[in-house]
Amino acid sequence: MIRRTPGFTVGIAAAVAALAFAVAGCGSSNKSSSSSSASSTPSSNTSGKGSIAVLLPDTKSSVRWETQDRKYLDQAFTAAGIKHTIVNAQGDPATQASQADQAITNGAKVILLVDLDPGSGAAIIKKAHNQGVKVIDYDRLTLGGGADYYVSFDNTAVGKLQGEGLVKCLSGKQSPVVAELNGSPTDNNATLFANGYNSVLDPKYSAGTFKKGPNQSVPDWDNQKALTIFEQMLQQTNNKIDGVLSANDGLANSVISALNARKLPHIPVTGQDATAQGIQHILAGEQCMTVYKAVKKEAEAASQAAIALIKGQTPQTNGTVDNKGTKTPSVLLKPVAVTKTNINDTVIKDGFLKASDICVGKYASLCKSAGIS
Repeated sequence: MIRRTPGFTVGIAAAVAALAFAVAGCGSSNKSSSSSSASSTPSSNTSGKGSIAVLLPDTKSSVRWETQDRKYLDQAFTAAGIKHTIVNAQGDPATQASQADQAITNGAKVILLVDLDPGSGAAIIKKAHNQGVKVIDYDRLTLGGGADYYVSFDNTAVGKLQGEGLVKCLSGKQSPVVAELNGSPTDNNATLFANGYNSVLDPKYSAGTFKKGPNQSVPDWDNQKALTIFEQMLQQTNNKIDGVLSANDGLANSVISALNARKLPHIPVTGQDATAQGIQHILAGEQCMTVYKAVKKEAEAASQAAIALIKGQTPQTNGTVDNKGTKTPSVLLKPVAVTKTNINDTVIKDGFLKASDICVGKYASLCKSAGIS
């Protein structure tokens, strides 16, 4: 069962759309491999005011870190002429700590951190602060870490969209048994997602309109572990699961793979991240919804905050988040639920995904039927 943490409150000072996070230019010649834990994207700097280091977590929890975040952050810093490095710890806290040490040694004045767990993340923040380096928690809040700023989405709202989506997809089903496949217990975002979807599902369980089935967290968001866990859920319920609250698209794919392996009918499954695979599953009727988080906007907001700090300015924010009694200045963006009916108006319209990313092989005809081109 995923652990709960105190909820956070956000005071919105202005609509996110009004925030000026525009990034000048998109050109970049900085490319690097996404497969190595030490891979980095370097750039020259003419400001003489230090550099920015981005510490990405892995490639297991989501493909977005390498396919989306790295690209957009690199473009923003390159356009601003800011020296920067972007590295990926590939799920190893010791590697991430070493990467942080190296960044500080090399003159980083700002670190964008996506932590792997609160303990190792807090240690990185403490060491950075001891050296006069500012830290922005990027996407994930480091519990008790004391980062200077936090840039993410409203993650409780993400979970609420998932819960509402599953309820809608199960409409008309009498007393459905719902399994919950939660994210990593060491990721605060997973806790916030669970707070959101359980705020929708718990009243259904209490009223008896839904039956609470197996509920388990997936260590490190590992999709292979998720496959094993869900197979065990099917075994213990004799395949009697009517819907799955799956915390992201990778876990949803594990659920769908297990159902297909047993030749069981499709059931409503939620997701998150609006991956190409997740959208394909939605088109095929194997997944009922996903949650789209506009990573480009998040990366732009984080890069603008980091650039402001490098220049000795105060970053723009739109609220605060409570981090164990500390009010952290924050930028929280709005997530969007995606179903078959609004794929064109969300991920395609924004350029987050191209039709060519989705409409391949057997999915080409499904795209045509859905009007995706």
